[in-house]
Amino acid sequence: MAAAQMFDLAGEVALVTGASSGLGVRFAECLAENGAAVALVARRADRLAAVKARIEGCGGRAVAIAADVCDRAAMQRAFDAVEQAFGTATILVNNAGVAHSGRAVELAEEEWRRVLSTNLDAVFYWAQEAARRMLAAETGGAIVNIASVLGLGVSKGVVAYATAKAGVIQLTKALALELAFKGVRVNAIAPGWVITEITRDFLSGERGAAMKRDIPMGRFGEERDLDGPLLLLVSDAGRYITGATIVADGGQVVALKG
Repeated sequence: MAAAQMFDLAGEVALVTGASSGLGVRFAECLAENGAAVALVARRADRLAAVKARIEGCGGRAVAIAADVCDRAAMQRAFDAVEQAFGTATILVNNAGVAHSGRAVELAEEEWRRVLSTNLDAVFYWAQEAARRMLAAETGGAIVNIASVLGLGVSKGVVAYATAKAGVIQLTKALALELAFKGVRVNAIAPGWVITEITRDFLSGERGAAMKRDIPMGRFGEERDLDGPLLLLVSDAGRYITGATIVADGGQVVALKG
């Protein structure tokens, strides 16, 4: 089979959470560029509308759905809206997430719950709902959870984030084990530092230069660096891959492990 055929997503329906900024926008555009109809989910309706217009302007199909991923009722409405527009979602990219910083001994309970609710609880609930609908429709499908290298190695000041992302990696394995024989593949991508509109300022200047020295490839990731892992995991090219976490970090984790 030619590479173009293996990665062709024509006929697939993808739902991407956190699709109003950063990696979520790139994931949605990449899926649309390769033939999938895409449902864009995030809280900021105005930004979703702009992404939708951009995808449609390039010949793709998209629908914008404003929803908070921590709202279970909104989640149900989002999946219903996707089905009304395009049919059952056969691809879910669980991308929505929040960050935090600060010492563990000073972390408030409310902040811990905010990060865990968005970065782990919501990942499970959206994957669960996607799988339920894929099974009911007998479509099969692919779920990709966005983890992080901080789920594999820890830095100071990110205890809640690192804990949640480690949970996402283990959750991915558990879901893959239960759903594999039913035709639903579940995998994860663990990015390192990637330059987006959200991280650009943080990764600049002397701090960024120091962080870059810890990356064997000598640079931060670009949004397009995750296109390959994403397309592999949602297309026929990855039809025998499930329960895997693809690390895309320029070698950062390898360096940490020695």
